[in-house]
Amino acid sequence: MKLYYSPKACSLADHIALQEAGAKFVVERVNLATKRTAAGRDFNEINVKGCVPVIEMDDGAILTENVAILDWIAAQYPTLGGSGEMGRTRLIESLTFISTELHHSFRHLMDAKGDAEVAQAKAGIQTRFHWISDTFKGDYLFGDHPSVADCYLFVMTLWAERFGVNVPTRLSSFRERMKGREAVKIALAVEAA
Repeated sequence: MKLYYSPKACSLADHIALQEAGAKFVVERVNLATKRTAAGRDFNEINVKGCVPVIEMDDGAILTENVAILDWIAAQYPTLGGSGEMGRTRLIESLTFISTELHHSFRHLMDAKGDAEVAQAKAGIQTRFHWISDTFKGDYLFGDHPSVADCYLFVMTLWAERFGVNVPTRLSSFRERMKGREAVKIALAVEAA
């Protein structure tokens, strides 16, 4: 299995989740500006949407979109999913919120022109961080162990740090706790290379 990623992109969530799972996989860096992989392939031939993450299965099948990939990882490695009767539904609920409300809101910040638009975008993101912070069931979203949704949320907290968006104390503590995890250290080190 191969994960196509770009440093500082949301594909870091998938990288961390695969590390947490102990999955056997390789990574290949993608230059999103040139749409070339580290091996020199035209990335648009791998994913016509031209964005990461992409998982290429051993049989050549391609899986795209962060929520779908993270859901697949959780299905393969149940310790990274939700538990109980509503576990998978709650996991998808969290993944969807992170994708549509947080991740998408950062696009508004990146595209903002002028101080007023930047301030408005940051305020919207902060509100969404407060909403999800209030759903924690322990040290992580669903209790005492991280899920694939925590991996995605962690990346959003890194973006907040990078773009100067304040997060609730619970999320800054969560970000530091995640940074201390071995899987996170490995993924960050690989993607920094």
